[in-house]
Amino acid sequence: MTALSPAGALASRLLEEIAAATGDAPGVTRAAYGAGEQRAHDIVRREAERLGAQARVDAAGNLYLTLPGADRTLPALVIGSHLDSVPHGGNYDGAAGVVAGVAALSALRERGRPSRDVTVMAIRSEEAAWFPVSYPGSRAALGLLPDDALDAPRADTGRSLAEHMREAGFDPRAVARGERQIKPDRIAAFVELHIEQGPRLVDRGCALGIVTAINGGFRYQRARCLGTYAHSGAEPRRSRADSVLGFTEFVNALEALWDRLAEAGKEFTLTFGRVESDPAQHGGSRVLGELGFTLDVRSEHQDDLDAVRREIERLADAAGHRRHTRIDLGEAYSWAPGRMDADIVERLSRTAAHLGLAAPVLSSGAGHDAAVFASAGIPTGMIFVRNAHGSHNPDEHLDMADLDRGIQLLLGFVNGYEPA
Repeated sequence: MTALSPAGALASRLLEEIAAATGDAPGVTRAAYGAGEQRAHDIVRREAERLGAQARVDAAGNLYLTLPGADRTLPALVIGSHLDSVPHGGNYDGAAGVVAGVAALSALRERGRPSRDVTVMAIRSEEAAWFPVSYPGSRAALGLLPDDALDAPRADTGRSLAEHMREAGFDPRAVARGERQIKPDRIAAFVELHIEQGPRLVDRGCALGIVTAINGGFRYQRARCLGTYAHSGAEPRRSRADSVLGFTEFVNALEALWDRLAEAGKEFTLTFGRVESDPAQHGGSRVLGELGFTLDVRSEHQDDLDAVRREIERLADAAGHRRHTRIDLGEAYSWAPGRMDADIVERLSRTAAHLGLAAPVLSSGAGHDAAVFASAGIPTGMIFVRNAHGSHNPDEHLDMADLDRGIQLLLGFVNGYEPA
């Protein structure tokens, strides 16, 4: 594909505009319920309304851009993703899916009125970097967000999710009441296009992939290894309660657990995302008495996640005891795995083959809003687009020709859709 289709060119232009509006060297920052996220929402809304889409914003701030269909009594096809980013992240994570949806609306409009409503959903607050809550935007849309989640503090401000919603002009009280902002029985299918956040499509030389399942997981956000501060020269080894050694013992135990899981054919990821000590307390002449860390665990099977969580708690107790320390994992927040609808996976695969596009099936190690829709019983599918250099960093690389292929797959799916 040497030249972009009109829809692909539109998507490229919108991504450039969003990057310029939310740049924060060395990448972009679109904080959940912050100014950057709102600027991105404004850009896609302006473009969709120019195409004749009807705009609606719900109580949680999710944006719905609907191209009316010939029969508006039929449930809508929804194309959705998010527009927030991690701090100083890449421009394509989430945003590529939303602009691909808007680009698909432009192509559908040129071909005539679709048979049913087609809605692009720009979802709020997908990135867990901001609030220690899984998928607050999409869960609020479906009336599934627990009211206590509204008390969750944003990482940079310390202020609650409810405060940020209210400040942005939305209605956290309606969210707390569990009011559905979009009705599941009015959704024929939900499809999310997203960059792949790992190297598998790059390694296979394929522009697109079709997702079969999205991993669930749990994360300890404020875990600690507690020991005793002591003089580095005067405290003998036998009496030390060194939090560094206690934490290291725990890390080694979890690496051995990961090896055992792999040998048993179970796919997991275990990640210590942050390790830190108090700079007012640590120093070159002290045994460290406290160390904080996060632990993130993911798998596509809930039973395996539950079993591993129990084993991690056991290993934490054992590692702490061996090193005369205490490992306090604290509270964990979790999110459920999401299995994509088999019929939609098949439809996407057939459409890709018809278009001459190689699109292998694969699972997603990262979490996505599509998991929420799938868990709510809504027929859900997901398209991955090849992306070099990983994600959650400013070096994300999305070839616009690959995104154009993803848009053509979306269009083929929408045009050929009839419920099974």
